Formats: sequence, structure tokens, C-alpha cells
Amino acid sequence: MRVSRKQLTAGAAALLLVILSTACAAKKSSPPADANHEMPIVEAILDDQESPFYIDAKNYPTIGQELPVGVFDSGTGGLTVLDAIIKFDQFDNESKTWTASGDGAPDLKSERFVYLADTANMPYGVCPQKGKTDLLKEHIIKDAWFLLTNEYYRTAAAESPQADKTPVKAIVIACNTATTYGKSDIEHFIDLAGLDIKVIGVVDAGSRGALGELAKEEDATIGVMATMATVAAEGYVKALVAHKEVAGYTGTIMVAQQGGYGWSGAIDGMGEYIAPGATVPTELYQGPTVGHDQAPIDESLMGRYDFTWDSHEMLYTGTREQPENLQINSVNNYVRYHTVSLLETIRRTEGAPKLKAIILGCTHFPYNTNELQAKLKVLYDYQEDGEYVYRPYMAEEIVLVDPAINTAKELFEHLTRESLLNQSDMKLSEFYISVPNTSNGNIQLEAPGVFSYDYKYSRNAGELQEYVKRAPFGRETIPADVLDRLAEKVPNVFELMVHFNQTNPKAAFLTDDEKICLSEKP
Repeated sequence: MRVSRKQLTAGAAALLLVILSTACAAKKSSPPADANHEMPIVEAILDDQESPFYIDAKNYPTIGQELPVGVFDSGTGGLTVLDAIIKFDQFDNESKTWTASGDGAPDLKSERFVYLADTANMPYGVCPQKGKTDLLKEHIIKDAWFLLTNEYYRTAAAESPQADKTPVKAIVIACNTATTYGKSDIEHFIDLAGLDIKVIGVVDAGSRGALGELAKEEDATIGVMATMATVAAEGYVKALVAHKEVAGYTGTIMVAQQGGYGWSGAIDGMGEYIAPGATVPTELYQGPTVGHDQAPIDESLMGRYDFTWDSHEMLYTGTREQPENLQINSVNNYVRYHTVSLLETIRRTEGAPKLKAIILGCTHFPYNTNELQAKLKVLYDYQEDGEYVYRPYMAEEIVLVDPAINTAKELFEHLTRESLLNQSDMKLSEFYISVPNTSNGNIQLEAPGVFSYDYKYSRNAGELQEYVKRAPFGRETIPADVLDRLAEKVPNVFELMVHFNQTNPKAAFLTDDEKICLSEKP
């Protein structure tokens, strides 16, 4: 399939590609780098018995129904994928056949899960920009390693790991960047280990979901809002080309990508992108601003952004009428900035079909579905000098595609096909998060529990150290505002988190008062 590509300067590192209907097969994703010379982390896991990352793969538990499903992301955004998995209901639980509306009972109701948020090293999307793709791949392999191993740290301060975590029978990469850059590496690593473990990623699932919103002959633009790394690697573009060809779509499909610079980091409360309580610009800020080389705020578009300025949701010096040193300081303003940037990309492209669907190509973004839909509605009606600015380029109803739904379907079908569906209790699920390893004298912090930005992206792959510890979710490891968001946005997952902290000895570091406080969150 031949794909013509036109790179634009509008928006934050946005690309627009036209997928022509007269094409041949798309290129497959690239294989792992130099399979004849394995990454040092892979060699350490499989061969170095003195390494803290070593796994005795020959004695791995038999892959059976009783093992949990592993899920990982660069942060808490992947909990939206887990939420979709535990609520998924499109099959009859008795016959295991697909039905239009399910049978009223979640299809994976008896599965248990082990979730990892690699929050200490996020956002992953910055790594390729910093020339650290190999480091990113190493992080991703370590995520998979953690799901396969039985080790974790009881608390962030613990000196020695525990060894009673259960290894997994399947892995879901609930991270678009990790899927794009590391899925094939994980599959190669698991193959070397001699393990029969399925690896499922979100990118193919999201692409199939977006195409499913279009008629086979329809001309349309599909938007992709993703991390900068996923955009740069064209993960969704390649997947859409491939699935378009296989499914026989004949219309002209344009793919408009918007790199969500800083958005996921703001959702997870990263100090480089958001500063709750700040009243003036901060020195740590790395997010969109005027003159930013990758995510510039265009001062001529201020009316279209329509930022909220109250409660210091924008930080600046000077006056409101002539602000300087602009910094976005609320998640909602990140949504407004990136939505306008996406629409500007489409508006400035000659002959662009109307935007019909947007793939939420970062697992954090579904947290902001309501804000995104509201901004799209405002932009559909937005006028300047009596003329609609964006309506000619937008369908009246734009579908937001969450790849998590198709990911859940793929997981269910795999477990059913391989007779691996569990008959256990979902409340036995476990939740872990990475935190800086303060026992390692080489690490550099900008605040307690937070790597400095420079240190995070100055490390090199192959310098194998325990940069982080992986400890249970809890009030010690997750900020209160993030817990509040999880309680509101993914209440079913939050209930499992509470149960894990209240009843599981793996998370017994919480005091009784803290357990009560956590469980009383709405």
C-alpha cells in the first residue's frame, strides 16, 4: 500500500498522512533490534543468576487457569484498560458465543489481575525525543519481567524484596507507547525464555475499533491523540493502513495525529507538567508554552483554545491581557490545547475529509472523555467573523474510540481458546507501582519520591541497576489527588484496589486509619 505523507507545522508535533485506497500491504512493525545480540537486560533476566532481575524460566509455573493476567502501563492510565477488561460483556458466559449486548455478567468476572504502573519512569513518550529509545525498551522489558517474577517490595523503604507475588499467564500492554516500541521485544524475550505466554497490545485493538465506525466506502479523517513517541513511530498509522487493507475499506482515509505533549504527565501529577497550588510559573515546567519547539502555544489561537484562567489553571507573569511565560496548569486546559491543535492540523490540510473518529491513543486520555467531548462540541459551533472555523472539517458527532474495549475482547478470546479462563475471585487482584529506589546512591531526585527530569532521561540502557522498587498501591505511593481521580473515573478498579490494601498482607503497610480513609473515598 502506498502512503503519501505530508508533515505539518501546525499543532504540537502533529502529522497528517493520507492513506490511499489503491495501495498494497503495509509494512509490518519492525522486529527486535539485533536479535543476534540480546539486550543486556534480557541476558541478565535469562542467564545471570547473580542479577536482581534473574528468572529461572525453566521452573516457571505451569501456564494454567489459576494464574492471573498481567497488565502494565507507564502509569495509572492503564487502569482505564483494566476497567474495560473487568466490565467487558459481549459474550454469553455459558456458551462463550458473541451476543449483541452480552448476558449481563462480565465475561472475565472470575479472572484475577496483577497490575503494574511504572510511574517513576513515566512519561515514556519523552524517551525517543531524548534519543533514549533503547532505555525505553529496557523499561518495557523490566515491566514484563516484573509480571513474570514473584518479587516485589513491601514498601518503598523496604531493603529486601518479598517473593510471594504470583507470576502471570498472559500479558496485556495497557500502554500505547510500550506497545508501539516494545511489544515485539517482549514477545522475542518470552520466546527466548521458552514460555507460552500471549502478549496483547492496545494499538491494533484501537485501529480496528476506529475503522469499525466507518462505512467500507466512506471518506473520513481519523484522529489519533497519543503520546509524542507513538506519534513519531506512526504506530497507529501503520496499524490503520494494515487493517484497512485486510478489511477491504475503499474510501480515502486520512489520519491526523496529535502528540499529547504533557497531557498524561499532568493527569498523573508530574511536576514537569502541572503544579497544583502554584500561583506563578515554575522552573520545573516542561509542557506547552509560547515558543516551545515541540508543543508551542500559538498566541493567535488564544480565542480558540479558550483556556480557563481561574484558580491559577494558567500560570503566567505580566498581565492577563499580555501574559508572559505561559504555563498550562490544569488537565482541562491540556485537553483544550491539544483538541484545538488537532483541529488546526486538519483545517490547514487541503481536501481533508471530515473528522469522524478520534482514537484515544494513550491510556490516560479516557479519563478526560467528558472534557474532550465538551471541547469538540464548542469547536463545532465556534465562529469568527460570522463563519464557522472548524465545522466544515468535523462530523457533528465524533466518536471517541477507546482501544481498551477491543483489547478486552482479544484477551477473552485468547483465554477461551486456550482453556485458560479462571474460576477464581477478581478481588484477589494485585496492584503495584514503581517508586525511586532510595537505596541506590546513583539516583537523583527533584522532590521526595520523584526522579529529576534530567536524571530520568540521562540514564543509559545497559547500565543495569535497580533504579526503582515496585511496591503495592497505597496512600504512601500514590498522591491523594490521583486516588480521588481513580475513585471517580474507574470505581470498579478502585474497589479492587481498596480490597487489595485492606485484606492483602502484600499491602499491609497501611495503618488501620489509612485503610478506612482509602475505603471511604467516594
